[in-house]
Amino acid sequence: MSKSLFSSIRLAAAILITLVMFFPTYWLVVTSLKTPFELRLAIPSFWPESFRFQNYIDAFQASPFGRYFFNTAVQTLGIMILQINVAIWAAFAFAKGNFWGRDKWFVLVLAALIVPEQVTFVPVYVMMSKIGWLNTFLALIVPHGASAYGIFLLRQAFKSLNNDVLEAARVDGAGRFHQLYRILVPMAMPTIATLIVLTFIGSWNSYFWPLIMTNSDSMRVLTVAVAMMRDAVAGDEALTFHLLSAASVMVILPIVIVFAFAQKHIVSALANSTFK
Repeated sequence: MSKSLFSSIRLAAAILITLVMFFPTYWLVVTSLKTPFELRLAIPSFWPESFRFQNYIDAFQASPFGRYFFNTAVQTLGIMILQINVAIWAAFAFAKGNFWGRDKWFVLVLAALIVPEQVTFVPVYVMMSKIGWLNTFLALIVPHGASAYGIFLLRQAFKSLNNDVLEAARVDGAGRFHQLYRILVPMAMPTIATLIVLTFIGSWNSYFWPLIMTNSDSMRVLTVAVAMMRDAVAGDEALTFHLLSAASVMVILPIVIVFAFAQKHIVSALANSTFK
């Protein structure tokens, strides 16, 4: 097989895979711009007869989406701030610290990666209930304050940085926080930016945890709100599917924007996160 033919096959396969993966998103956006009449056609159209942007206004007004956006933003921002700082501190200890059992403790942290959230939610739920945190932002944020993957990612980034800079700073009288936030953090900023994006995506998309930790509309997040909109019209989806699609597009739009600007950092950080 010639090199040019192999390249053509590889390009065709890449295009095909991209189209298959992109099609559900395309169909969601197209559906959000159709009229209810178009959605009831026996043969679906792949392009709207007319773009009905009113669907987005109707979907926004169908429920308190402003409150849902606020709740989701607070939850996401809180988890990001707490999780990133905890990951930075823990990664600094595992990468540059010198204490008994350091590597063994790090293996225990990695072991947390194989424990699914559904296994631990019952004891955590009971604890949140006993301290009166249910249906509050504290229950949405604090249990996600530490990320085993984030600690692993930053630990690998910190280990790849030369210790000579830290030694020089230590000689000049720099404390640990100065070494961490004034030296290591700026040098590992691409990895930290990647972790911020991944934390944002995971927190914004969170569904299971907010569903069990909140029970009032005033504390609902976007993912739960869209699911409740769908359940509220069960059996009549054909009449409101354009609104559900518009609501879903509004939910995923911030993620698409953030990922589009940060994909280069994500690929770079993941490529350099080999275990050392």
